[in-house]
Amino acid sequence: MTLNDHLTRGREFARTAGDHAADMFGPLITIGRGLRAHGRWTRNWWGNLPKDRRGPAVLLAIAVLAAVALLPYGPLLALLTLMGSAAWAGRDRSPAPEPAPDTSQLKLGAIYTALTPYLVHESDPSPMYSHGGDFKAAFNSWEFDGEGRLAALDLRYPAYFTDTEPHARARIEHVVHSKAGRSREYRFTWDEETNHLQVAALAPLPTDITAQPYVTANGEIVLGFTDTTSTNRMIPVRQGSGTAHQPPVLWRTGPRSSEPHLLALGTHGHGTSTLLRSLALQALPHGDIVVIDGAGTGEHACLVGRPGVHTVETSLHGALAALEWAVHETQRRLDAHNLAKRTGEAPPADTVRPLWLLLDHPAELSELAQAENRPDPQDLLEFPLRHGRTAHVTVVVADRLEALDRIKPTVRSATRARVVLGALDPDLAPEALGVPLDITPSSHTPAGRGYARLGTNPPVRIQVPAAPDPLDEETPADQRDAVIALLPHADSRTEAAAAPVLAKTPLDSTPPPIPASLDQDRPAPAAESPEERTGEITQPITTALPLL
Repeated sequence: MTLNDHLTRGREFARTAGDHAADMFGPLITIGRGLRAHGRWTRNWWGNLPKDRRGPAVLLAIAVLAAVALLPYGPLLALLTLMGSAAWAGRDRSPAPEPAPDTSQLKLGAIYTALTPYLVHESDPSPMYSHGGDFKAAFNSWEFDGEGRLAALDLRYPAYFTDTEPHARARIEHVVHSKAGRSREYRFTWDEETNHLQVAALAPLPTDITAQPYVTANGEIVLGFTDTTSTNRMIPVRQGSGTAHQPPVLWRTGPRSSEPHLLALGTHGHGTSTLLRSLALQALPHGDIVVIDGAGTGEHACLVGRPGVHTVETSLHGALAALEWAVHETQRRLDAHNLAKRTGEAPPADTVRPLWLLLDHPAELSELAQAENRPDPQDLLEFPLRHGRTAHVTVVVADRLEALDRIKPTVRSATRARVVLGALDPDLAPEALGVPLDITPSSHTPAGRGYARLGTNPPVRIQVPAAPDPLDEETPADQRDAVIALLPHADSRTEAAAAPVLAKTPLDSTPPPIPASLDQDRPAPAAESPEERTGEITQPITTALPLL
């Protein structure tokens, strides 16, 4: 045992012995303190007594002591009386500490006072909110957690308050959130019929869920996880070192999806690229993907050369070539589906295999294309966005929240599934999500936290599972291993790739027609070689994408 351990044990022993001694000798200490008080009083009395009266006083004291000594049990009674008097005089007379103020009452009073200027009108004869009034007249019920923070509040407001105006609601929500505490998120439920507002604190979402295979149906993609009150479905997931059931945010893709395309926005460092990697890992087992990294940071380099990944582009030239191929591929799939319907046959297997177009930061490519006077990559998305549902083509666009005004209206109108990650200003919520947000954001937003809205459904909170770049040296080992385990290899595809369909293309045939807006500023086709002008070309459709 070290010297430090000996000293620690010695301090603990001394502290324990002192506590026991104080408990044992407490009465004696009190009596001793009382005897000292009697001694001080006697000394002061004797000092203040005139000298001519001191002799009679001494004789009187001696007579009293003699009388007490002659009485039966007199000395014992005198001793008990002295001890009782000393105990009474030596008691602890320090004033009792004032009770601490009730923090809940103070917080409720502060909320009531802060709401008064916004919920009172000068013409109201009996205002519900008044300066110096009692909050119990307006608050029906409230609840605080063990840490003294507001957990729930039910308040009433006057009927003349404009609760149908979004800016009026946002002002009240901002006031309540500021007074209740900015460290948590609060959901506000407005009941316009009865003039009630219910405020409920939301528990933090789990942040220790990594990318993994999910128990979902065909065509279902897990965007993240939300509150149990926002969905009636639970799926098993690996969380931390164990297994738990969490409520997912499911996005249904494919021909029967009501929201076939997704737009993800976020602030810097809050996980839009992580969301794209998570979607790619879920799409690769049953489909093919094309990745365009407009930022050129190499966030998706781990997908290069993987089975099912046609290309990962970081340059404007490669992005335009990949998107032009996606337009032709979409048209080819439409033609194949129309031909199958006319002939009554099943469409080719490669035309029903899902194709995903994942675009990260396309606004930067649009600015570069404008500077070089080249076609805008976002214009090339118009055809896949319009016909992607029928052609089994899904488009996912991810960009920064401040670049929302640089995203083309065509892209915004076609991407009805929305995800916003990071701190969201309530004023930007209608533009980013399509509707005002009824949840006040927290002052601290972890990576991957945000809000999701699918179609016309109300927005829900979302926590994107951790899927960091496995090539980043700062990535934790457990998260890197989880992502690497999901990356496809040559023999790891759960669904066998569609057999290449040999398409015989006549030499004089032209590519499938595409919108005229997409044909502008396109470089002229290269001259055909003599070998290409004779005979027929037979090539696999699945390898139609050029090497970019």
